[in-house]
Amino acid sequence: MTTMDERRKRTEWFTNDRFGIFIHWGLYAIPARGEWVRSFEQISVEGYEQYFNTFNPENYDPKAWAKAAKQAGMKYAVMTTKHHDGFCLFDSAMTDYKATNTPAGRDLIREYVDAFRAEGLKVGFYYSIIDWHHPDYPAYGDRQHPMRSNEEFKNRETDFNRYLDYMHGQVKELLTNYGTIDVLWFDFSYDDMTGEKWRASELVTMIRDLQPNVIIDNRLGGNIKASEPEIYAGDFASPEQILPPQGIVNKNGDSIPWEACITLNRHWGYHAYDHDYKSPQQVIRGLVECVSKNGNLLLNVGPNAKGEFPRESLAVLSEVGSWMHGNQDSIYGSGASELPKPEWGRYTQQGNKLYAHILDRGVGPIALKGLNGRVKQARLLADGSEVNIQTPWNAHDYADYLFINFPTAQLPDENDTVVELELITD
Repeated sequence: MTTMDERRKRTEWFTNDRFGIFIHWGLYAIPARGEWVRSFEQISVEGYEQYFNTFNPENYDPKAWAKAAKQAGMKYAVMTTKHHDGFCLFDSAMTDYKATNTPAGRDLIREYVDAFRAEGLKVGFYYSIIDWHHPDYPAYGDRQHPMRSNEEFKNRETDFNRYLDYMHGQVKELLTNYGTIDVLWFDFSYDDMTGEKWRASELVTMIRDLQPNVIIDNRLGGNIKASEPEIYAGDFASPEQILPPQGIVNKNGDSIPWEACITLNRHWGYHAYDHDYKSPQQVIRGLVECVSKNGNLLLNVGPNAKGEFPRESLAVLSEVGSWMHGNQDSIYGSGASELPKPEWGRYTQQGNKLYAHILDRGVGPIALKGLNGRVKQARLLADGSEVNIQTPWNAHDYADYLFINFPTAQLPDENDTVVELELITD
């Protein structure tokens, strides 16, 4: 089996499930100014220590998190095990800088894994290959490090290979101590800190030996779009805060697995004053857009310092879940249609089932180019009710079109009305 065939097999579940939850959580939930607070405010390790000493998420209930994600229609989860600040939510034997040594006093990742598995969701680990706490990670002059401008760090001796041994060792722990892991989400390469700078081939070889079927994102470096990508180039692309205009294809023009990671508000980690949340309609339409381009949506929630999903996040997830309940067939197992994007919305397709996602009611009947005589029946996906697709008297000049005739001036669902069209097969 070739490498590309192996990737295709590994990602089958991923390209079927389409919708996941991203969870960014750590010490930065206490200052509550976003996950990059140490870098942006150039806070020293000593200045950040107050958050380590007081981290005690008394309301942490990953079972409730898992239920909220499942109800929203999400099929998999990715949670931060260690972010750039170096703090570990898991019980690593390689550091004292971990949740078990805070007032929390326990392995928070173990509880996450058990809770999400119990709800039938696949489990993923986010792991930052950057570390602002480790003494051997480059500080002075680095573009990201909180101490990048601190003269005291200018001539500090470091051993980057010692850091890489630490980083590789922690990845080994994560893939050894928690059972089967479905996604390993590395973050991130930059400047010359990419590819073999991380001893990436060695790292991925170890990962494949431990868990051959885990899927890996493309942030170790390399070129996932190449005809023959590097071993460390990843199984899926990971565009951030953008939905790719045309999806993602490789050099040969073939679609490759991808997943847009998107925040619900403007930050990944909890921010107490950021209430600029996307609406349920935006999330639903964003998910549909991803699937219509053969992609996934990984939607982020940033729990607060007490371990709770923000109220606004739960409200959005709940309404998205209500839509997914009736329309999930247009998402799970579906992908791009060969038909071009229609002016009133988008298409997704699964076999001979074409899903018309009608986002704009417009005026009069809704025209579907190239489908006249090709549709056996039409139903509203949400409730199975018949949709009228007869050619109206005023449309006989448009022989190539099929027409959807709604009896009202409003759409049945303003978020996204999905019509399932059963295509006639030869």
